[in-house]
Amino acid sequence: MNTTKIAIFGVGLIGGSLALCFKDKPGITVVGHAHRPDLMDKYISREVVDKATLSIEEAACDADFIFLCVPVGKLEEYLEKLSVLPLKKGCIITDVGSTKASISASAEALALKDVYFIGGHPMAGSERSGVEAASVLLFENAYYVLCPSSNVPDEAMGSLERLLSFTRAQIVKVEPKLHDEIVGAISHLPHVIAVALVNQVCDLNESNSLYRRLAAGGFRDITRIASSDPIIWRDILLNNNEVMLRLLRDWNLGISSFIEMLTTSNGEGIEAAFQKANAFRNELPEGRKGMIAPLFDLYLNVPDHPGIIGKIATELGSEQINLSNIQIIESREDVPGVMRLSFRQEEDMEHARIVLQELQYTVFI
Repeated sequence: MNTTKIAIFGVGLIGGSLALCFKDKPGITVVGHAHRPDLMDKYISREVVDKATLSIEEAACDADFIFLCVPVGKLEEYLEKLSVLPLKKGCIITDVGSTKASISASAEALALKDVYFIGGHPMAGSERSGVEAASVLLFENAYYVLCPSSNVPDEAMGSLERLLSFTRAQIVKVEPKLHDEIVGAISHLPHVIAVALVNQVCDLNESNSLYRRLAAGGFRDITRIASSDPIIWRDILLNNNEVMLRLLRDWNLGISSFIEMLTTSNGEGIEAAFQKANAFRNELPEGRKGMIAPLFDLYLNVPDHPGIIGKIATELGSEQINLSNIQIIESREDVPGVMRLSFRQEEDMEHARIVLQELQYTVFI
């Protein structure tokens, strides 16, 4: 029986989750490349790969598929290292970076012989990171974007799609530059805006600490992505430089429009802007994973007395419900209830809702 070898460079959240999707499937061997010995030990102890190695050559040797799951700023470096190795004829190299134009252009410039590069971007994530957070369910019901170049034969594309069927994601084919424009608007720009909002309140808080106290609740929720890894996002934004500059200039025009409406007391214009946003947002598909990882929240009214947090956590734990976070909300504008429970899986949230309602708690979603 022929064995399909999959090499994964960077076995973190995404790479580790891919490894879990492929591992233990008939005829598949998963090899993880680590750049430090302690990471190699972690991959093995976490049982996400069949084998781990510090050697790029050993990982890539005879590999049928190579997944580059390293940070965006390292992708081209790894691609160049692979390009000088005697890779298996027909080997498919793909990546998981959130920008595609640059790495796709680099792959074409290298003119890989009998090896095919297909840019990839699984549009799924988590508020956690690292191989410890890897999950076989991460990509389920998510979009997985593929950006094949013109020289990739249908047979190679089909092979990668069949392999990715183990992730239970929905494959979408997109041209690299269009991918970067869309992702810039729906993910990269929101991250920049969230960072700017938090930094603005941080600056205001220097003169009055009440800003920080009252920013709990809704403000913390809508700016959650501002806590993203600074190094990763530095590389992403610089890699998508032209798109981001264009989007930020458009954003400035939108802000200028609000300034003008407020200056002229244009209530109709403000109302129209909210109505337009409301209508489009209501058309967005629900129930599908996206780039900005969701948390599924419940809110409930509880008596304010010692031990209530532990009591509720114990009740949910006894039902094997995985609770991500629990918080007493002090600033509750636009937020029902006084306690928020956060879950990583919608199924856990729904199970918790039923359990808490049976215990006579008033629960809001």
